Formats: sequence, C-alpha cells, structure tokens
Amino acid sequence: MVEKRLTGTARKLRGDPTEAETALWTRLRAGQIDGFKFVRQFPIGTHVADFACRGARLVIELDGGQHATSDSDAPRTALIEAHGYRVIRFWNHDALANMDGVLESIRAELRLSRNLLP
Repeated sequence: MVEKRLTGTARKLRGDPTEAETALWTRLRAGQIDGFKFVRQFPIGTHVADFACRGARLVIELDGGQHATSDSDAPRTALIEAHGYRVIRFWNHDALANMDGVLESIRAELRLSRNLLP
C-alpha cells in the first residue's frame, strides 16, 4: 500500500521539480558523472529521495530554506541509511550558485562508493 502511494508521489514530484532539482538533474542524467546512473524521486522505505544512484547506494538530497529549522531530516536520513544508502545533502542555493563544487562532492562520494562496494 505504501509503495503505491509513494510511486504516485514520486511521479508527481518528477512532474514538478524545483529549479535546483532541474539544474542538478541536467548534470546527473544519462551517466554523465563517471558513468554512474542516477534516478530522480526514488522511493526508499517511506521516503522519496530526490536523486539516487542505486549502483553506488548513494542518495542526494537538495534542501530548501524550510530545512534550516526542520527536525525531520535526521530521521529521514536514518531511514534511508537503514536501507543501505549513504546520504549527502546540498542546499538548493549551492546547486544553483556552485554547481561545480556540488558535482565535485558527488564525484568524491562516488569514488568512495567504488571502494566500498564488493
């Protein structure tokens, strides 16, 4: 039941991305980062991750200003990590103003993933 609800939620979120999500997706899609394939709005447990690389077990979350005072990020991160993913977070502003820095951080995490995966 939860999966069907989350699939619909994920589909809706994919149809209405934020400006930061659109900007990052244009750089992640189609294996542009070292051949790693990403998906967007990926259901994991009871949460929909902004971006996920299933092969590297990496989730990328983009956070807007509402997350500055949010108490829900830590439990969400814990839930995603319980499903075997590592989580990295960026502010929307960083994805828009410092895309090169964001991409370098993602590449570093992907290099780490290569060392962690069997």
